[in-house]
Amino acid sequence: MEQFLIRNTTKEQREEIVRNALDCGGGGCENCSACGAYGAVDPYDMYQAYIDGKKELDEINREFQARYLR
Repeated sequence: MEQFLIRNTTKEQREEIVRNALDCGGGGCENCSACGAYGAVDPYDMYQAYIDGKKELDEINREFQARYLR
């Protein structure tokens, strides 16, 4: 979605997007342990490149799926 692309967001907005999407520990997390099971450990670490403006969300998600979901 265009509105979430790096070029259309500030770092602060990207941090909020990730925080709202994950909502880990904030009532949205079901404590499924998938983060640890797939090696991401802290889901925020996984999306740090997006927050920093280095990789788009789609790119990060595709890399994750290629490594851990077969």
